[in-house]
Amino acid sequence: MATQNIFILGIESSCDDTAAAVLHNGKILSNVVATQDIHKKYGGVVPELASRAHQQNIVPVIHEALDQAGISKNDLSAVAFTRGPGLMGSLLVGTSFAKSLALGLGIPLLDVNHMQAHILAHFIEEEGYDKPQFPFLAMTISGGHTQIVKVSDYFAMEVIGQTLDDAVGEAFDKSAKILGLPYPGGPLVDKHAQLGNPKAFPFPKPKVGDLNFSFSGLKTSILYFIQKQLKEDPQFIEKNLNDICASIQHTIIGILMDKLKKAAKQTGINQIAIAGGVSANSGIRKTLKEAENKYRWKTFIPKFEYTTDNAAMIAIAGHFKYISGDYADLGVTAKARIKM
Repeated sequence: MATQNIFILGIESSCDDTAAAVLHNGKILSNVVATQDIHKKYGGVVPELASRAHQQNIVPVIHEALDQAGISKNDLSAVAFTRGPGLMGSLLVGTSFAKSLALGLGIPLLDVNHMQAHILAHFIEEEGYDKPQFPFLAMTISGGHTQIVKVSDYFAMEVIGQTLDDAVGEAFDKSAKILGLPYPGGPLVDKHAQLGNPKAFPFPKPKVGDLNFSFSGLKTSILYFIQKQLKEDPQFIEKNLNDICASIQHTIIGILMDKLKKAAKQTGINQIAIAGGVSANSGIRKTLKEAENKYRWKTFIPKFEYTTDNAAMIAIAGHFKYISGDYADLGVTAKARIKM
């Protein structure tokens, strides 16, 4: 099977990015993403506006992906799409288009779990990037998810720890909002954190049992801290923005690493991968690399372009489904909530 010419078109439309990618035998030929800037003025993603933008973007994005790959739609072996989890209206656009395209071309349809795809992005054939060996631990961190997953095979994944409330990306974005930073605030917190003192302002770490996470208490403590300081000095944020961001980031990374260390100890697994939008955070990437020597881990950090929502990860997940003959039928439906 590996010697065949397998061309997979991946389509991603789970939230506010319309993306398409073409993968040839595990290598990415194109990876096109159309972002939706309209949500910035609302301070978050507006589902109805997102689905409308997907309808406008999906055809030109897929055309661009095929053009960049240098192939026609008739060369495709299969169409892979995000089935869920995500925003229902957004998912429906990608699902409907993928089903129509696969039916029109008479080729297999491959439904992909978005969260599994984030992890499988590590298996894209990319020069200079090692692939993890099974079993490994994956920490998926994004605006909607915070999970520790035991990965035994491409589609044998077990969630062994997860957030009980807010996701880590939400904690970053809401902290940024408290500080008056525009949406999306997570990358801005990271930018300011690189210029500040991470131990300037100690924030409490939530006490949550086993391998689970909680970020709602941290978010509340940051809010109360800032409100108290502003009463004493209205210019407090302006004067201390870098240090505040550095302290928030330091606390969040500490929470993530504490659980990851515990998971590695409990499972005896020392291969650790990160995935999801928040894995683009410079502090997390640096801390994980430092942990290699400290804890004798082998760590795997994806390329930036495979961290946020993208279709390359959908295509690689589809590639493995295609090889194993795990096709979807045309009655498949989008699911806003779907288990790992």
